[in-house]
Amino acid sequence: MKKIIITLGDPYGIGPETTFKALKKIKPGAAEFTLIGDIENFKKFGPLKGDIKYIDIKSPFRAPKEAKLSKRGGDVSFKALKKAVDLMLAKQADALVTAPISKEAWQKAGVKYMGHTEFLRDKAAREGALMTFKSGKLICALITEHYAVKDLSKAIDKKRIKDAARILANIAGRNTPIEVSALNPHCGDGGKIGKEEIQTIMPAVKELKKEGLNISGPYPIDALWLRHKKGLSGAILITYHDAALLGLKLAAKEPVIHITAGLKFLRVSPTHGTAFDIAGKNKADESSMLAAVKYALSK
Repeated sequence: MKKIIITLGDPYGIGPETTFKALKKIKPGAAEFTLIGDIENFKKFGPLKGDIKYIDIKSPFRAPKEAKLSKRGGDVSFKALKKAVDLMLAKQADALVTAPISKEAWQKAGVKYMGHTEFLRDKAAREGALMTFKSGKLICALITEHYAVKDLSKAIDKKRIKDAARILANIAGRNTPIEVSALNPHCGDGGKIGKEEIQTIMPAVKELKKEGLNISGPYPIDALWLRHKKGLSGAILITYHDAALLGLKLAAKEPVIHITAGLKFLRVSPTHGTAFDIAGKNKADESSMLAAVKYALSK
């Protein structure tokens, strides 16, 4: 029987609710699940059938009176992730599914990491930690993650592009056609708008081709998404966060999941946030969490 660890995310967001709803739709006995987080808060949603274990996370911070961003939420969600990673590295489970956290709550609680990916890269990387998103046959990955737009030009260098492409090729398939996006409109228009395509992206793609990767680019981001949606590429590598997520969520016909590629273990998550405004109101859509759990079960 597979063993799946699920961190419940921020206890005052929708992570606990979407986890509960998703597990209600999983056949009892499909796996052994270990849930880590604020267990008392989670159990208010009701009982679950099947092989469910719980690890409760304590915090010295006071619980907020309503669902909102808080020090306690940040503290609990970070400690849950840390415990889960320790268990995964000790090979106590087959996959890790993480419910959403609040980066701002982590900061309030004194956590030095920006989010899941940065922590996982530091503690559990095998090849790296590549933010990868999947919906049906659509698959995209990010060259950069949580950067201000003004910092992108400096952040995107040949090494970062090549590292990301190699990891993406490993999970998509070595012969899978990978297409790389531009950073600037119209691919920089021959250097008139920007020179990153000429000076950085194109040279990196040429070097990757020499390594044997089936890779091409750069392409304008809008054209890249249209080609991928039509099945003209197997996977796409995109320069920055919003260009990936906006295109994916518009193109996707199935729930989107996030996979952190390049780790020592499988980590997958839903793509929604904490949604404090609807937490506890039975309005949360569990489809992405359910897809994440099913993906973990399938591997």
